[in-house]
Amino acid sequence: MEERKSNRRVLTGVVVSDKADKTITVMVETLVKHPLFKKYIRRRKKFMAHDPQNDCGVGDTVSIIEHRPLSARKRWHLVKIMEKAV
Repeated sequence: MEERKSNRRVLTGVVVSDKADKTITVMVETLVKHPLFKKYIRRRKKFMAHDPQNDCGVGDTVSIIEHRPLSARKRWHLVKIMEKAV
């Protein structure tokens, strides 16, 4: 069987909230080079992601993938937990 290539984005970040049911908030940090000063700037953005089994806790490092809209702000899905918080 052929393997399908997915052009969905996969991001890695840290869970900052797990208060909602089956939803986590993931903070993703990226480094962007400033066009004039050529220094790297740290950009942070929060994404709401679907966590069907409520496995994640605050502080976990997770991988999320783009998904169809599940609610007004939730367009990402949990792929795997890379590292559990202590």
